[in-house]
Amino acid sequence: MSTNQLAMVKKDTVDVVASKVKEFQENGELHFPAFYSPENAMKSAWLILQNTQDRNKRPVLEVCTKDSIANALLDMVVQGLNPAKKQGYFIVYGNQLTFQRSYFGTMAVTKTVAKAKSIDAAVIYEGDSVDYDMVNSRIVNLKHKQKFENINKDKIIGAYATIVLPDDEVYIEIMTIDELRQAWSKAQFWGKDQEKEKKGSTHDEFKQEMAKKTVINRACKKFLNSSNDESLMMKHINKEDDEVEAQQEIDENANGEVLDMDYEEVQDEQKQIEKQTEEPAADESNKKIPEEKQSALEMDFEEESKKNGAPF
Repeated sequence: MSTNQLAMVKKDTVDVVASKVKEFQENGELHFPAFYSPENAMKSAWLILQNTQDRNKRPVLEVCTKDSIANALLDMVVQGLNPAKKQGYFIVYGNQLTFQRSYFGTMAVTKTVAKAKSIDAAVIYEGDSVDYDMVNSRIVNLKHKQKFENINKDKIIGAYATIVLPDDEVYIEIMTIDELRQAWSKAQFWGKDQEKEKKGSTHDEFKQEMAKKTVINRACKKFLNSSNDESLMMKHINKEDDEVEAQQEIDENANGEVLDMDYEEVQDEQKQIEKQTEEPAADESNKKIPEEKQSALEMDFEEESKKNGAPF
């Protein structure tokens, strides 16, 4: 795509979204956290999009409609997310571009919506002592005692997530290992008759991180699903979740797998952007990314896409 063509696409997408966002802000319909810059997020997204391809290795800026590009950017900005921080990814379905929240993005949105002070998770191993009360069907006063020698990825029996709210109330979500595996079984990497993690796979090698990611996702989703949906942000959050639920042919139509990975803060923002553009490039229609090459956090999008309505 020539420089002039890029400039025209940018004018019809990025500039249109920027104008729309400004209108929302002036009308009091949209309020961003103090640390969020929609301008910087769109600059990052534009750089990423110039290097993003569909599953046939065609540039998305040539394949996707301008309206879908603009809508994907708007979904990203209204949710207050930045793809340079791995808070979401651009996925192609045919000639339509969509923005999908990542694991990190779901946490960020939950902190914004619920004003959460912190979101954390811990793994429960055989031999650990776990005690809690149930009040109005909610877990409270959870006490978890763990000995160092209990820590063994092959002896995980569950995990829990905690969301600390502004009034210091603590919301707790807990999952057994069977529930965790049930969540993982909805993803394409899980075989039809598979009952546990395949030896050497990401969910085997990094089982603790996978367990924490899954239980945090479930806790955050429950908070988002129970939040007031009148705000512009919540409408876009719900719209994105509905689109993920409705997508039944991701393996045939999506441009590639997406990985959520732990990462260190990089001072040079351009390095973050360059690394981001490399990850969703696999052609899933012909060959899956070998599981042994995937990193500490397995793909969030794939789990959500195949979950068939499960709240995680």
